[in-house]
Amino acid sequence: MVRMSMNNLGVGYGEVKIVEDLNLHIPEGNVTTIIGPNGCGKSTILKAMSRLIEPKNGVVYLDGKAIHKESTKEIAKKMAVLPQTPKAPNGLTVYELVSYGRFPHQRGFGKLTDEDREIIHWALDVTGVLPFSERPIDALSGGQRQKVWIAMALAQETELLLLDEPTTYLDLAHQLEVLQLLEKLNREQGRTIVMVLHDLNHAARFADYMVALNNGTIVKEGTAHEVMTSSVLKRVFNIDASIVTDPRTHRPALITYDLMGQEQTSQSKKTVSLYG
Repeated sequence: MVRMSMNNLGVGYGEVKIVEDLNLHIPEGNVTTIIGPNGCGKSTILKAMSRLIEPKNGVVYLDGKAIHKESTKEIAKKMAVLPQTPKAPNGLTVYELVSYGRFPHQRGFGKLTDEDREIIHWALDVTGVLPFSERPIDALSGGQRQKVWIAMALAQETELLLLDEPTTYLDLAHQLEVLQLLEKLNREQGRTIVMVLHDLNHAARFADYMVALNNGTIVKEGTAHEVMTSSVLKRVFNIDASIVTDPRTHRPALITYDLMGQEQTSQSKKTVSLYG
C-alpha cells in the first residue's frame, strides 16, 4: 500500500509562506478529508503532496522516498491527482481523455494495448460514463465531466487519489454521486483517498480521518467525531456551531451556526424587544 507523510513541510508563493512546519501522515487505505477556511492552505498542501509546487522546506514522502526527487512517471504510477477545475482540450472525447490515464504505463510510441483498453473500459464503466464514451467532453454536464476526470484518474491504476474539491459547481445529487463513487472505490478496492472539501457535512460523512486547518497549521486531526465539534469549528472558522448526530449516517452534522458574537447580539435584541 502507498504510504504518504509530510515532515516539517513549508510551502508558499514567492516570499509569502502559506504553510510552515507541517507534520501530517495520511492513513493508508482510508478516506481523508481536509477542511478549513479560504486561504488556510488546504489546496496548497495538496499541490505540494502532488508535486505541483515544490516545498520551501521539509519533505513529502511517498513510500519512504522524497516525492520531489522521484521521476514524474514513477509518481504517476502510484498517485493520481484531480485539481480543482481541470480543463480538457477542445473537441476531446470522453474515451480520449480517460485514455490519457494510461500514459504512465505506456512504452515506446505510447500505443494502447489490449490491457490498456480493458482498464479504460473498466474505468468508464465503474464511473457510469461508458454510454458517453464517444461524446465530446464539452457536451457533458458538470457532474458527468467530473466523473470522466475521476475515470481518467482511475485508469492510472494508482493506490492513491488526491482530489481538490471534487464537488465544486455540482448540484446536491451530483455531489452525492461523486462522493459515493469515491467511497465505493475506497471500500471495495482499498484505494487511499485524500479530498479537500468545503462542505463540512460531506467531509464528516465520508471521512475515516479528518484534518482541520487554519493559517497553514493543523488545528485538529482524527475521526469525524473528534474533529467535527463546536470547539474545533470555533477555532477553525470562528463560528458558534450546533452539531448533532445524523440519524442516517451516525456521523456528526452541522445544523446551524452563527459568527462568534452574533448569537449574543441577537439574544440581547430579543430581550430588549420583550422587556423594552
